[in-house]
Amino acid sequence: MKLSITDYPGDFYKGKRVFLRVDFNVPIARGKVSEDYRIRRSMPTIEYLANRGAAVILGSHLGRPKGKVVRKLSLRPIAERLSEVLKVSQVKFVDDCIGKDVKYTVSGLEHGEVLLLENLRFHKEEVSNDSDFSKELASLADIYVNDAFSTSHRSHASTYGMTLFFNDRLAGLLVQKELDVLSKIRQHPYRPFIVIVGGAKIRDKINALKTLINKADTVLIGGGVAYTFLASKGISVGESPIERNYLKWAKEVLNSNKNRVLLPDDHVIAPISDTKGRTRLIQGQIPSGFIGLDIGQRTSKVYTHEIMSGEGTIFWNGPMGFFEKEEFSHGTIDIARAISLAFWRGANTVVGGGDTVAALRKAEVLETEVDFVSTGGGASLVFLGGGDLPGISVLSDKI
Repeated sequence: MKLSITDYPGDFYKGKRVFLRVDFNVPIARGKVSEDYRIRRSMPTIEYLANRGAAVILGSHLGRPKGKVVRKLSLRPIAERLSEVLKVSQVKFVDDCIGKDVKYTVSGLEHGEVLLLENLRFHKEEVSNDSDFSKELASLADIYVNDAFSTSHRSHASTYGMTLFFNDRLAGLLVQKELDVLSKIRQHPYRPFIVIVGGAKIRDKINALKTLINKADTVLIGGGVAYTFLASKGISVGESPIERNYLKWAKEVLNSNKNRVLLPDDHVIAPISDTKGRTRLIQGQIPSGFIGLDIGQRTSKVYTHEIMSGEGTIFWNGPMGFFEKEEFSHGTIDIARAISLAFWRGANTVVGGGDTVAALRKAEVLETEVDFVSTGGGASLVFLGGGDLPGISVLSDKI
């Protein structure tokens, strides 16, 4: 068990500077935050600390600027949104995350004020976990709090390196909730345990899948991940994405789990040269020149039948296809609605990852129609698979 911010008395934070790692990697359009789900999920922790007299210093990344200043990836619009929604005395913004100007601004913070630092990834040292960069970040605060579960599988400066300079390394309210929910599934899931895995790439999920396939009673595979498995069986997938480094592993998995791993046997496809308006539903092999962009109707019926019983535990990570386009969204929508039905029938349902959350909205499934929506896609998979999350393991343990 990790120490949480609620494990200390409220006056512990009064007059202290708290570095709070959050995940504000949210969409921004025309200089405004267009969707603020992750910001809303962080608000309870920010307000908890500010209301107890802490000066709260927020650190986050946005996008992948690769160590360069990219103005469209500035967090300034997020500071403006925070000013609108947070019940704190003041929200400030500074256009860097280290340096003299930052330290000067931090030194002037009053109790209960919030400061948002500029994009951490404007410095390449954040991703490389540079020790000097980590030390300088750590010098800004007295206490470290992680409320960015979705980035906790990364050994970056703000999630790992800087924490080593603090005596108090605590979990925020969101991280604590994530750990409570996912730990129950990892250790003792209600049976049957159904895992649904989609998304674009198998390499992002490989280590977790190795464990989850052995732990689950049924694994339903869709999205781009499915094509590597299908190709390992000698089935033509046309121009659909295949990760050849994992073909041997996928074949071994299928040979040893024939009755537990389900793959699509029909697909919505389109010509690789023009995917607009020229879709086809095809059974079995995908012809050359075509790409699979969604599971087909037959596969959808098989998968939803597995899901809708209302028993056990269901974990879903990753869409079944290119759901952002209407013509390729039906499989993903079917899965989302089947999970909501399973929830109402009594199943324990957990979904994880930004794309999966967006898929729920596309299907008009409310957040109240699943038991828990995890903010971490890759992180939740790694954790459920029994893997180590550096940003979590480094936090202080309860004695």
